Amino acid sequence: MSRVPPPSRRAIVIGGGPAGLMAAEVLAAGGVEVDLYDAMPSVGRKFLLAGKGGMNITHAEEFDAFAGRYGTRRAEVTPWLDGFTPQQVRDWIHGLGIDTFVGSSGRVFPTEMKAAPLLRAWLHRLRDAGVRFHMRHRWLGWRDGALRFATPDGERLEQADATVLALGGASWARLGSDGAWVPLLQEKSVDVAPLVPMNCGFDADWSEHFASRHAGAPLTTVALGMPGPDGAPVFRKGQFVVTASGIEGSLVYALSAPIRDAIAAQGRATVWIDLLPDHSPQRVLAEVTHPRGTRSMASHLQSRLGIKGVKSGLLHECLSKDEYADPVRLAQALKALPLVLVRARPIDEAISSGGGVRFEAMEGAGGMLRALPGVFVAGEMVDWEAPTGGYLLTACFGSGRAAGRAALEWLNPTTSMPRGFFGT
Repeated sequence: MSRVPPPSRRAIVIGGGPAGLMAAEVLAAGGVEVDLYDAMPSVGRKFLLAGKGGMNITHAEEFDAFAGRYGTRRAEVTPWLDGFTPQQVRDWIHGLGIDTFVGSSGRVFPTEMKAAPLLRAWLHRLRDAGVRFHMRHRWLGWRDGALRFATPDGERLEQADATVLALGGASWARLGSDGAWVPLLQEKSVDVAPLVPMNCGFDADWSEHFASRHAGAPLTTVALGMPGPDGAPVFRKGQFVVTASGIEGSLVYALSAPIRDAIAAQGRATVWIDLLPDHSPQRVLAEVTHPRGTRSMASHLQSRLGIKGVKSGLLHECLSKDEYADPVRLAQALKALPLVLVRARPIDEAISSGGGVRFEAMEGAGGMLRALPGVFVAGEMVDWEAPTGGYLLTACFGSGRAAGRAALEWLNPTTSMPRGFFGT
């Protein structure tokens, strides 16, 4: 007697960013029918824009240090990384026909430095695997157990045996991550932490004189400090840019979480700028107090320490006349210039966002919602955050993959994942 084939299972993935695409790949590889829906005209829009300046895929640093970049959520994020390590991310990209290299900073890039070839190859693989794409379909929640979508042809209801939500956070709304999903999940008793900006700039409320002269000026050889456990500043070397209202750039982004949290708690945050990170305090003091004759202090600092332009402007902006005139206090300020930041830039300007579905609302690393069995969440809509440098994208890949595998286990498909798929 012939065997009756098992009924096909259908999974719906909502969101066409890295996490959603990875979940779709895992599900399709497990023998599930997969339909992917996205509100935008095409998938991966934020992925493509993020890659315009050089597609930073992951980072080559030692794993323990890598995992430490996720701060207070390290324990929750590590299972994603264990299931799809940075090296496995690189191997997966190589499997798409895209070579990678490690830059001098340890960041990993595609050889061509572009996101578009990688995305094209990935979408080709997904379509070959049977994934069906439905664009301009905005998710509206549920009705009588069915998923609701607003489409160009009106509202549409879809049924699924499992659903993966990968809708992003609330940064760059024009690319699809607008946070509109928050009330839809809260209505279903899902605990969602408020979405907040991450990897963002901050306002310092410059004087009109300083802003008009120095907006757009880069600070390329500096260090930025935040209070450590004992209250003394702990500095990190890097670079950032003065904007018309404050500061932004990679060094600021690396400290954006503690700066943002300090502003939320105290109404403002003080950071310290080391304008001469390659000079010892003793050398700076010796140069500042060196006899200057008839030269002005500004000319003296430029001659002895190379302080000019925006660095000189910052001293005048952040110090009183008395502090600037006191050689000892001036020397101290050159190594730790206090700058008061008063607010984060709007979340839509941020590179990424924090907050989202709390891990406590989920069943393990796979992201199934306790309040909604069969519904899984992945990517930036989950409550974790990380600095730039490949950490955001790696965790999105890992969480999407974990959600896809958890959905497979939920569905209990009859076909197993093919050999060679990492971590199986």
